[in-house]
Amino acid sequence: MTLEAATTARLLTAAKEALESYHEVHVDDDGALTFRHSDVPCAVQAMQLAEGLTVLSLTCVVAWDLPVSDELAQSVAERAGQGLFGTLGVVRTENGMDITLRYAFPAEGMDPAPLGTLLMLVVATASQLRTELFVDNGTGGE
Repeated sequence: MTLEAATTARLLTAAKEALESYHEVHVDDDGALTFRHSDVPCAVQAMQLAEGLTVLSLTCVVAWDLPVSDELAQSVAERAGQGLFGTLGVVRTENGMDITLRYAFPAEGMDPAPLGTLLMLVVATASQLRTELFVDNGTGGE
């Protein structure tokens, strides 16, 4: 196992331990962690961007396969400017539009409690966005 692989594996193990206080966490074949927060599926990956800089990347799928809507895309863009934890984006696919919240941060050396808190801040934001953007507007969410 290379040093990079060992570092990312160690970081994913720490993230898994931190998340297990809140959710049932699955480890995918590629090592990524997956879990659901309410109706929001989430995935955590680790990657080394440079020597000494290993980050966790958390992606939450707020909604998927929505009908293409310029109004919704504008609403998401406006909401994206208000966020502190994560980058909100619209991805157009052959099935419509997906709304994602992504957050990457250097996490090496973080203790489980603060790591779990940080991850849950992002996940809670994704769930709140799902409610604000879709349920409150009567558009559903998928």
